[in-house]
Amino acid sequence: MASVEAPAKNVTINPLKLSQPLGGATAFMGLDGCLPMLHAAQGCTAFALVLLVRHFREAIPFQTTAMNEVTTILGGMDNLETAIVNIAGRAHPKVIGICSNGLTEARGEDIKGDLKLIRAKHPDLADTALIYAATPDYTGSFQDGWAAAVGAIIDELVHPAPGRNLRQVNLLAGSHLTPADIEEIRDTVEAFGLAPIILPDISGSLDGHVADAYVPTTLGGTTLDDIRRMGRSVITLALGLHMEPAARRLEARCGVPVETFPRLTGLLAWDRFIAALARISGKPVPQAIRRRRSQLLDAMLDGHFFFGEKKIGIAAEPDLLFTLANFLADMGCTIGAAVSPTQNPVLESIPATRVVIGDLDDLEQAAGDCDLIISHSHGRRVAERLGTIFFPAGFPVFDRLGAAQRLSVGYRGTSDLIFDIGNLFIADDAEGGEHAATTSH
Repeated sequence: MASVEAPAKNVTINPLKLSQPLGGATAFMGLDGCLPMLHAAQGCTAFALVLLVRHFREAIPFQTTAMNEVTTILGGMDNLETAIVNIAGRAHPKVIGICSNGLTEARGEDIKGDLKLIRAKHPDLADTALIYAATPDYTGSFQDGWAAAVGAIIDELVHPAPGRNLRQVNLLAGSHLTPADIEEIRDTVEAFGLAPIILPDISGSLDGHVADAYVPTTLGGTTLDDIRRMGRSVITLALGLHMEPAARRLEARCGVPVETFPRLTGLLAWDRFIAALARISGKPVPQAIRRRRSQLLDAMLDGHFFFGEKKIGIAAEPDLLFTLANFLADMGCTIGAAVSPTQNPVLESIPATRVVIGDLDDLEQAAGDCDLIISHSHGRRVAERLGTIFFPAGFPVFDRLGAAQRLSVGYRGTSDLIFDIGNLFIADDAEGGEHAATTSH
């Protein structure tokens, strides 16, 4: 069990943390016909938009209530009303996902009450779902905002329904999963004859497809009809520990039982997921999946020569940190430095001596003797200063193409991860341990 420590620092140096509103807005991107909106100043929204565009390299539909100094103090209901009415009239979204930030949360605005008043004043909004997620950026981080948005979607749209569809399963996808990961999960669930409802489904909206025509909202993702049918599912599978609270809320509301999968990367982790699908469906594991397992075993045998006794430094959101650290430990590595932007119970289960709640400077101080640094793209400079090879993971990844297409779950994704990281070790060893600043993707 890791010792979780929070160094007494009066300043953040080289930030690792991403804000809750950014995480919440990204989760809303996984709904079909949605326009995410920050109830915040224009600068807050612009900065978040830049990160999303650089990571996904797509046009991102994003709006703001354009709060200023006066409305921050006196209240922002007028801005919220104007933004919603304008958006509904021009873009005709099916959903407007509203994320708050520190400006509105610190003042204590009753945003839910404001939305009731706005609906009463504008009956033409009856067909537009308005979903508010409390995501103050002075606490929590990206995955916390994502979890808050998913919980708000369930609270607003999912209601008890008679009967059960024994082939329908809910999948609550965590923020650490890429569009390619979600596609792999969907294909695997469907291989057992089950019908998955994935929330949120960024594989439909942020997978890099080219639309036939301009659409001012998200194109693809979980539909409102599917979300409203989630109360009839036979089970909810929470993919990531930060998805479990939302799954429990759905269970309390609709009686749908929950099973949580802390990670889906690694042989035993995916074995457990496959066993659950076989149990739920009552069907044997398809031969194609068995063959992929055999291929992963071979990849692990091939790769362990290059992973063994390597020391790794990782800085990432809690669930991604947990996933990567356990995968690397499975491959024979030692976690020499582990840094998370926020406190989380999962950190105690990371296979490391200590986990630091901090920033990229804390990673740099602790990872001097590491053979590999893993973090989002802002960690590259840390690796360069340490003369260490670097592998980008998480959000944002803006110095590589195809971040949305990187697969790291399941037998295939774990094999890909072994090859990508293993090739970095091979290249570095071939150069005599000199810094290799490239990654295979």
